Amino acid sequence: MEQLESWYADAGITDLLITFGFNLLIALVILFVGMRLARWSRKWLEKVLRKREMDDILVDFLGTIAWSIVLAVTVVAALDKMGIPAASLVAVMGAAGLAIGLAMKDSLSNFAAGVMMVIFRPFTKGDFVEAGGEAGTVDEIFLVSTRLVTPDNKEVTIPNGVVWNQPITNFTTRDTRRIDMEFGVGYGDDLKVAAEILMRVCTEHPKVLKDPAPVVLITALADSSVNFWVRPWTATSDYWVVRAEIMEKAKAELEAAGCNIPFPQRDVHIHEVKEGE
Repeated sequence: MEQLESWYADAGITDLLITFGFNLLIALVILFVGMRLARWSRKWLEKVLRKREMDDILVDFLGTIAWSIVLAVTVVAALDKMGIPAASLVAVMGAAGLAIGLAMKDSLSNFAAGVMMVIFRPFTKGDFVEAGGEAGTVDEIFLVSTRLVTPDNKEVTIPNGVVWNQPITNFTTRDTRRIDMEFGVGYGDDLKVAAEILMRVCTEHPKVLKDPAPVVLITALADSSVNFWVRPWTATSDYWVVRAEIMEKAKAELEAAGCNIPFPQRDVHIHEVKEGE
């Protein structure tokens, strides 16, 4: 009798192990297929959205969300196959999600800010922006952060909440930009000649736009100079090159015409005191 009971016990354990092993195998298969399906769904969605000529940042963001949803469903299905009821799992995950949400409210705020940026699109991939106290080219918007690449090729990752809650300056969203420069000449110089030179330097530059036309104005009678504002317009992609070339040529032309470009100077007077005075 004892041998029979032992046999039944061994048989029960064996059946249990076989059932567990089979369920584990199925769960692993579900995970494998689900992970591949998540990657496939992300690529498929991104392909469809790009065919509709949607913004790259929006495409990447929605693709990441689709991947996350499919992966979450896969994990739930795999655990359900292991004997953990889906309803109980969802309830536990909901409670855990609430606790985690309270503990990670800043991360949820960053996620919400990321959604807002994707919807309203203050910038797109490749734009040069100043956001969150940093300046650089937008590389990618993640679920909770934005990555910029600075002009000296450094990567800067900024929380989306910081980006969204501060002013965002987009330098490349418009096709044209105005170049703001200031030049000073001496009080003894011919101001009309100086203004004509500055205007000619702007109008003769091949990359300066005719419309809007350049503007040259006297703006200040400073301590040691008369200051001009010089405001030409150019294509955004040519901004820095045109600015540098105009400044170089304007200085040379002003000096060639006999105009003085004042710079800060300090006179030091030494008074010698003799002994006995």
